[in-house]
Amino acid sequence: MKKILEKIGEVTLLQLDQLGTVVLLAIKTVTYIFKRPFSVKNLIEQMVRIGFNSIPVTLITALSTGMVLALQTGFTLKARLQGSEQYLGAIVGLSFVRELGPTLTALMVTGRIGSAIAAELGTMKVTEQIDALITLSANPIQYLSVPRFLAAILMFPALTITADIVGIIGGGIAATSLFNLSVQNYLQQTLLYIKLADISGGLVKSVVFGGMMAIISCFQGFNTRGGAEGVGISTTRAVVITSVSIIISDYLMSAIITKMLRF
Repeated sequence: MKKILEKIGEVTLLQLDQLGTVVLLAIKTVTYIFKRPFSVKNLIEQMVRIGFNSIPVTLITALSTGMVLALQTGFTLKARLQGSEQYLGAIVGLSFVRELGPTLTALMVTGRIGSAIAAELGTMKVTEQIDALITLSANPIQYLSVPRFLAAILMFPALTITADIVGIIGGGIAATSLFNLSVQNYLQQTLLYIKLADISGGLVKSVVFGGMMAIISCFQGFNTRGGAEGVGISTTRAVVITSVSIIISDYLMSAIITKMLRF
């Protein structure tokens, strides 16, 4: 029993130590945003990589999810509450703006970009390129972490807005083709129930998700050990830890935002 408790304590302390290191990296990253030199070119490159290059996967995910949501919800409403399928616009719109838009976008971009960041920085770590930066008096956090962090918190909201629009359009395609709803009725219900608070709440989530993805992925990359195998481990950890963190924080932020704004 004593050995079991010791093992639990050891694992707990290790996790808390890593959490503290991640928080310190986040603090240092935010601090270095306001220090020179600042590479605008590097920031733009990361914005293109995280934002523009992620548009296809975001559009496909949002469109298919919107259509499936409208399909399943519409048939359920039609079977149990005759005539209530006219509210599909409100259901799909609110679902995407509040939850599905920011969360699905974050998870998809994490799988695509979070893994790439961890792999890239991990490779630089095991090949001693990061040590070379330090030798050249370049701060790795300022040069590598800051542009990725800024690009993530700027591009995640843009991708989320895109996902919201495309998801609502996907729901409209299913609603108008399967349930004989007019485009006007669908859009009217959507615009009637979506408020500015719904949109702002989703965008706040997307900013937090973007920051989490960048910091966790950079942390895993900076702490890679063991050559090519270590790079693979860091990449997997970055995606898994970020995805779990997004899901957990989504609930916590939803509870806080709902209570504050009283939806």
